Amino acid sequence: MREIVTIQVGDFANFIGSHFWNFQDELLGLASDPESDPIFRNQNLDMDVLYRSGETQQGVSTYTPRLLSVNFKGSLGSMSSRGTLYNEGSSSRSDSSKTWFGDVDTQRSEPRKKNLFLQSLYEEEVVKVGKEKATEIEDKDIVGCLDEEVECWTDFSKSHYHPQSLYELSGLWTDSQDFNNYGIGKDVFSEASRGEEICDRLRFFVEECDHIQGIKFLVDDSGGFSAVAADFLETIADDYTNIPVLLYSVRTPMSQMSASSSKKTVSNKLHDAISFSRLSSFCKLFTPIGLPYLSGSKASKFLNFGDEKPYRSSAVYAAALHSSTIPFRMQPSSSSSDSSEVSNAMDVNTLVQLLTGRGRQNMVAILDSAMPAPKQLEKTLLTDLQSLTPEVTEDEEDEQAIESMCILGALRTEDKEASVSEVKNAVDAAYEQSKKTKPLFCNLSVSRCPLPVPLPFPSIFGNLVGRKGEILSSPVVSESLYRGSLDVHSLPVAARWRSSTAILPFLESRMGNLERLGIQWGAMGSDVVRSWGFGREELQEMRENLSKMVSELSPQFLISSDSD
Repeated sequence: MREIVTIQVGDFANFIGSHFWNFQDELLGLASDPESDPIFRNQNLDMDVLYRSGETQQGVSTYTPRLLSVNFKGSLGSMSSRGTLYNEGSSSRSDSSKTWFGDVDTQRSEPRKKNLFLQSLYEEEVVKVGKEKATEIEDKDIVGCLDEEVECWTDFSKSHYHPQSLYELSGLWTDSQDFNNYGIGKDVFSEASRGEEICDRLRFFVEECDHIQGIKFLVDDSGGFSAVAADFLETIADDYTNIPVLLYSVRTPMSQMSASSSKKTVSNKLHDAISFSRLSSFCKLFTPIGLPYLSGSKASKFLNFGDEKPYRSSAVYAAALHSSTIPFRMQPSSSSSDSSEVSNAMDVNTLVQLLTGRGRQNMVAILDSAMPAPKQLEKTLLTDLQSLTPEVTEDEEDEQAIESMCILGALRTEDKEASVSEVKNAVDAAYEQSKKTKPLFCNLSVSRCPLPVPLPFPSIFGNLVGRKGEILSSPVVSESLYRGSLDVHSLPVAARWRSSTAILPFLESRMGNLERLGIQWGAMGSDVVRSWGFGREELQEMRENLSKMVSELSPQFLISSDSD
């Protein structure tokens, strides 16, 4: 067994995670459905890598994500923090309140009403146990309501969760509008036994693993959750020294809007520098995800995002996350290293060594994606890939670049998936025909199983996207300009990790802002960092670490720094 434990911290991280687990739930359903496409029934993916088997007190078998989600109190909407499978009940107060005999201030919110999608899931469950007769709810009505009514990540989640999975930060409610910088979240993890409770939940999942290959950690690092995650990661680094952590820092387009004042601009830039410096100290691979806008990017060629809606933008990032991590759970056949359905399985540590251990010791990766992936991979794959990492140089020429690509469900014709060998040959041809500088090394993993499109996936597809995600020669005649899961059932996707000098602008801006706004004498943000609890020596140490990252990719920087 090669288990992975997933951690999601903060609101947008959980939006991405909700879509991600919807993909997995859909794969599980299609794999066991005798009427589904054979490509899903023979997917050769080991779902035990991400899921755990369990049993309720009533003896009912369960299969739930090996997940720990951390968010505000009240962020679960209509879902209970105990999940939906285990109904042993729980006290309305935390354990710590049982020994308190003083006044208790109780905050309550009105129960959230279930939307049509969640109502339909409930109807399915009660019909299964024979309690009630189902009320007819049309799929088209469900799809229509989601785009307008999604407010929190549980509003479109179709997965069941273990009671240890969903942790709400006591005392921090979703109306905390000022939870928007590193300093405001700096002591949240250590206060009120929160850190101990979170670590106990992680221990529950880690200790039941036979041979854990890594921790996949998503954090919404646009505000105070960055500090919560940094303290959590520091504890993980101490307690689980040999378990590699893949860290994704994620942000919504709306969180990157221009600040309303110069003071806020300074605070935001210092937050970015300190957040990155702290978070990157406790992981093996750091991948920033979240463009200031998806609309207008190459990714919007056949898709409509609506940057103001995290429900939409998070779906694109979740698809890239799913696709790039598929090699961690591929099941190669016993007779050879590859099978007819998948090729080039790898574990977390192999990916880390590939991207960070060949020549330059760069641990900040770029994530690119093409969705849908083109049919003619050899002609347009490399130009269709869109960076989902912000502040990178487009079309960077880097002879020392290292890449790891994964392609899912590539199509040979409009309704026929390509074979593994056909995909390999097409990708080889794409690199041979490219006028760009070839990377020093490129790893390729292939799965013939495409990305399934679950019912609650947002309606973002243009009218040139067909049922299997193929690009049509003429648009579909439709009442709406954009279509969803009732029209598009699966997608070919390409995802690529890169270790490249293209990440230098991201690194240099954080290093420069920390020096200019936080460290230099008379710096504009000196009062800000002091109020966050950081002294000059600590900031200088951060600056030194950022300097080393830059110098790994740009030796000229080290020379110029020594001469200053």
